Amino acid sequence: MKKLKNRIIVLCVLFLLSFVVLSCSKSKEKVVIYTSTEDFNIKHLQECLSREFSDYNIVIEYMSTSNIAAKIIEEGGSSDCDIVYDEDYGYLEKMAQKGVLDSIKGDYDLSKYLDDTLVDSLRDYSVPTIKTGGGIIINRSVLSSRGLKVPTSYSDLLAPEYKGLISMPSPKSSSTGYMFYYSLIKAWGEERALDYFEKLTPNILSYTTSGSGPVNSVVNREVAVGFGMTSQAVTKINEGNDEISIIFFKEGSPFSVYGNAIVKGKKDRKAVKDVMDYLEAYYTDESNSLYYPETVLKDKKYLIDNFPDNIKYADMTGNNLDTKEKHLSKWMY
Repeated sequence: MKKLKNRIIVLCVLFLLSFVVLSCSKSKEKVVIYTSTEDFNIKHLQECLSREFSDYNIVIEYMSTSNIAAKIIEEGGSSDCDIVYDEDYGYLEKMAQKGVLDSIKGDYDLSKYLDDTLVDSLRDYSVPTIKTGGGIIINRSVLSSRGLKVPTSYSDLLAPEYKGLISMPSPKSSSTGYMFYYSLIKAWGEERALDYFEKLTPNILSYTTSGSGPVNSVVNREVAVGFGMTSQAVTKINEGNDEISIIFFKEGSPFSVYGNAIVKGKKDRKAVKDVMDYLEAYYTDESNSLYYPETVLKDKKYLIDNFPDNIKYADMTGNNLDTKEKHLSKWMY
């Protein structure tokens, strides 16, 4: 009988504890962030937000840049998402045009950002967070095992020996993929660029849906060459992946700028505005210093081990929403 009473007491205590925990978790206001950023940045961001806002339940959900835009445009203010973090400017422009972003006009000091990270169409809706360039990421061991030399030009990658050994993000689903596509349109003209990708496609193992896919495939030795983000490749190198190198062709490193925004109707919630303010005031500098040294902030210079020096950037002028939609309508893969 005594043992039974003790068991009942233990069960009651456990029930009360679970009720208290459940009640506490329910009392925390939820803030949902959609992002396409890399997994290492998501992990650090979650750690920082959880530490800074212990009273909020902050949930970060990953999806591709195009899927974020499509979902929020479809759902508008009824979306679960409160804040879009690190979204490509082209998709942010589209969301702003569709009226699904809250205005943040006057909320933040835009003068602290570099001029080439600001576009007039987004000044009232977004703040810059990351500028990231791309490079040709190679696995030297895979190249060597196939008897291939390190490529020195885009045309080298058309050789039949590269069949199935190249990975690139799809321009239709990934801003990383589009920046490579657009940079070659600017360098060569649209007709030649389209002809190039038609010839390159047989050598592509896969057009990935996310920008991080090619670098991961290079690291995992699934391919020898990836069209990927320089910052992601540097992070992999600094994690000990010593087979990986980053090279740039004469056309230069394509780049994209990404920003943060609040979904329509969500800014009035204090928790949402608190998190957005934190991202703008603190985390942009934090992520630039740790992962993305191609800064968006004036008077800032970041040094990261193994990050290439004196990168020559591609001509990306005229890269706006209308231009993007026109070029993507002709992409066939």
